[in-house]
Amino acid sequence: MTATAANTANADDKKAVTPLALAEQERQKALDAAATDTMTNNSADAGVDGIVATVPTKSTETSSAGFKLLTPLTLGDGLTLKNRVVMAPLTRARIDPVSRAPSEINEIYYEQRAGAGLIITEATSVSEQGHGWFCAPGLYNDLQADAWSKVVDRVHAKGGKIFVQLWHMGRAGHPSFNAKNELVSASAIVMPGDGLTRNASGEAVPYETPRALRTDEVAAVVEDFRRSTELAKCAGFDGVEIHAANGYLIDQFLQSVTNQRTDQYGGSFENRARFLLEIVDAVKSVWPADRIGVRLAPNGRFGGVGCPDNADFFPFVMEKLSHLGLAYLAILDGFGFGFHDQCHLLTACDAKQHFKGPVLANCSYTRDIAEGAIRSGAADFVSFGRPFISTPDVAERFERGLVLNADAPYEAYWDPRQGAKGYIDFTPLQE
Repeated sequence: MTATAANTANADDKKAVTPLALAEQERQKALDAAATDTMTNNSADAGVDGIVATVPTKSTETSSAGFKLLTPLTLGDGLTLKNRVVMAPLTRARIDPVSRAPSEINEIYYEQRAGAGLIITEATSVSEQGHGWFCAPGLYNDLQADAWSKVVDRVHAKGGKIFVQLWHMGRAGHPSFNAKNELVSASAIVMPGDGLTRNASGEAVPYETPRALRTDEVAAVVEDFRRSTELAKCAGFDGVEIHAANGYLIDQFLQSVTNQRTDQYGGSFENRARFLLEIVDAVKSVWPADRIGVRLAPNGRFGGVGCPDNADFFPFVMEKLSHLGLAYLAILDGFGFGFHDQCHLLTACDAKQHFKGPVLANCSYTRDIAEGAIRSGAADFVSFGRPFISTPDVAERFERGLVLNADAPYEAYWDPRQGAKGYIDFTPLQE
């Protein structure tokens, strides 16, 4: 069932309910319609990446006996995940700001969460130009690759699997993060609104207007993704996820609100998808397609995106990707990053209609809603963001029917001054 009530609700309902609330209702209807009605919904809130919510701490979950969420899943030609609980990519700002390489504190952090069937690392820049987040990592030199290999080794030693998420921030960053002091995007369009970003010194400053990448410069960015994938393979990662969501550079090419180009990378659906598809093709030259995931966010407004044609354009992109034999398509079908309200929403159920490989659903899923989505075929596995911040052993607690730790204080989410506090100091499940 495709959720379309954002377009069909009557005028009185729209006055009484916000577009975001309507969209959330319709997403839930789509999941409920697809799922069996045997699932209960009394688990701890388990899913919005980086969004504060209340986690119950005095009640227990219902039994998880027989849950498909906790069964293995094989991606492609033999990469078997021990369960279908995925740790979503979480930018935590605990990386050394000079080397942009992980250190021992990051090794411990990921090792603690190796109970997940798959860990997807925090967004990791493919180049100096792609940086733009204070204390975020990179993967574009040997020093960084060597540091990441220590993270990977510790996750593997615990029986986990780990993909690195490859990232270029585009206009969402700040030029102070690179030696050329430049900010690039699909088009020279500044981030909307009066929000602030942080520069390389950690100061809150206004966003700056990017310059549009020249046509002859695009290939160099594509090569950055290929080279970063080479380093990821050398570091021992199990695969890579291409971050094409949340208003970052690839998404800036995908969406018409940020892409006003008149060359082969702008205008038609085919042209707007070209940059992403060229990156996927370049990454495939290093690793088989079944070790590559792609992340899309057709509903979100984070990063100043969201277009009236998204409901038609993103299925087009999904179908293009479907023919490539990818490990998975990750879709943010929830609203942790807001809802643009420019067209009807696209759910994981919709993604399944257009992408024939495994679908990884994300945002606002509880344990039981995730189970329903998997049983119904709306998703193959589900990633959880915020729960993994304060509860390293999410999968184990899901399995035993126990609640998660209380939320970390908001400042612990991505404040580098917190260090280990709110990062590696949470109490694991006691045997």
